[in-house]
Amino acid sequence: MSQTDSFIEEVTDAVRRDRLFAMMRRYGWIGILAVVLLVGGAAFYEFRKARAESAAQAMGDQILAAIGAPDDAARLAALQAIPAGGRTAPVVQMMISAEQMVTGDAAAAAETLRPLAESSAESEVYGDLAAFKMVLIGDPAMDAATRVQVLDRLARPGGPFRVLAMEQKAMELAAAGQRDEAIATAQALLQEPGVTPNLARRVTQLLVVLGGDLPGDANAG
Repeated sequence: MSQTDSFIEEVTDAVRRDRLFAMMRRYGWIGILAVVLLVGGAAFYEFRKARAESAAQAMGDQILAAIGAPDDAARLAALQAIPAGGRTAPVVQMMISAEQMVTGDAAAAAETLRPLAESSAESEVYGDLAAFKMVLIGDPAMDAATRVQVLDRLARPGGPFRVLAMEQKAMELAAAGQRDEAIATAQALLQEPGVTPNLARRVTQLLVVLGGDLPGDANAG
C-alpha cells in the first residue's frame, strides 16, 4: 500500500470516528432514556406486584378472621366491614349473602346479590351465579314468570350453570302447575352431556312424580 493510500485510509477512519462521536453526542441521550425507562418500568411492575400480593394477603386474613367469628351476627358484621373492591368484591358479596341467609333474611341476601347479578362490569360467571342464587333463595322481587326468564337465560347453550338452571326451571314449572312444560324441560335435561348421575337421578324422580316418560322409554310416544 502506498503512502498516499495509507494516508487516505487514516483520514477516512478519523472522519468515521468524528461522525460516530458526533452522533453519540447528539443522540446518546436516547439510549440513556431507554435504559432509564426499562429499569424504571421493571421497578414499577415489581412494586405493583408486591402491593397487590400484600393487599390480597391482607384481604385473606380479614376473611379468615370474619368466618372465625363466634356467631352468625358477628360473622355477618365482620364480612360487611371488609372494604372489598375489584376482584375480591364478588367473593365477599357472596359470603355476605350466605350469612344473611343463615340469619333468615332472604330479602337482604337477594339485595346483596342484585348489584352483582345486574352488573356487566363483573365476571359473567359471578353474575350468573348471583342470579342463580337469587332464584334459589326466593328473591321477593321475582315472581314465578321472572324466575323462569332468569333460568332461561342461565340455561343458554355453553352457560356454566346450564344443567342446574334447567333442573330448577323444571321444578319451577312443576310448582306453577305447568306439568307439560316441566316434563319437556326435564326430558331435555336428561339428554344433556353434562348431567351427573346424582342430577340424572333427581330429574328422573321428578319425571316419575309428574307422570312423564323417560327418554328412550319403549312405551314413550
